[in-house]
Amino acid sequence: MRFFIVVFFILFSFFSCKSDGKPTVDVSTIEVDFSVKRYEVDFYNTMKEDLPGLKNKYPYFFPKVFSDSLVIAKINNKDEQELFKATQKKYPTLLELQAQLTSLFKHLKFYNPRFTSPDIVTLISNIDYKSRVIYADSLLLVSLDVYLGKDHEFYADFPMYIKQNNTKEHLIVDVANSIIEKQVPFSLNRSFIGQMIYEGKKMYLIDRYLPFISDPLKIGYSEKKLQWAIENEENIWMYFIERKLLFSTETKLQKRFLENAPFSKFYLEDDRQSPGRIGVWLGWQIVKSFMQNNDVSLQKLLTIDSEDLFKKSSYKPKK
Repeated sequence: MRFFIVVFFILFSFFSCKSDGKPTVDVSTIEVDFSVKRYEVDFYNTMKEDLPGLKNKYPYFFPKVFSDSLVIAKINNKDEQELFKATQKKYPTLLELQAQLTSLFKHLKFYNPRFTSPDIVTLISNIDYKSRVIYADSLLLVSLDVYLGKDHEFYADFPMYIKQNNTKEHLIVDVANSIIEKQVPFSLNRSFIGQMIYEGKKMYLIDRYLPFISDPLKIGYSEKKLQWAIENEENIWMYFIERKLLFSTETKLQKRFLENAPFSKFYLEDDRQSPGRIGVWLGWQIVKSFMQNNDVSLQKLLTIDSEDLFKKSSYKPKK
């Protein structure tokens, strides 16, 4: 009962915010079904005599090469126990996450009627932030120890652009992204504009699947970095135009403007003021412009050629 109360209040707060102009749909009648298992709780509380039951419940975590002695040593590892305790303190229950997942899966099913909600398994991955969430059709693995808060002592040595997204609020965005990665067809267009729009399509799906999540959370920027992008949109666009980068296939452009980084590399004096992945943000703006100017379904959007989309987007950077 408490879970359904949490779901109600989260959905109520969602649908009371329609004045922001973002697209909203009614998902109240859509049914979704999924389970949530806490592997980290079961694992770190297991005694040797209980191992058969643990292996039976989570067979995919126990390849034959793992002996019982290795498993027990991992369970009793001091550092891992500390990480487990910190995770338990941050996530004593998963009611809020379950409510967020319910809303996300409802939106996914609204736009993709054949979508089947995966079952959720939470775990500890020794802060493997490169594999925060793993989606494998019927199963979705979530590393809770990556979401303890950006100021947590366990992240003291992490660069800010990484740990700023190690928060509870970013978890649902990473879940959505893991599913979207499987939905957007890989682009064979190697041009810079093609890659920007490929990333922009994924960001637009985030808009639709998580319509009430803030833009900074969606793209993983601080408010300050996002404001820089908005204020400099025209300058960024002109930089790409003047240097004839849009149709370039130079691979270095991906590292400079599309991959996760502390800032984008224009090779200008104020580079460090910029956010990383500025090409992703700009691709997002182009795709939003296209959808505003063309009557196209979400599924059709995913199949449209990037350069054709660009031509029909009527994109103009805000001054």
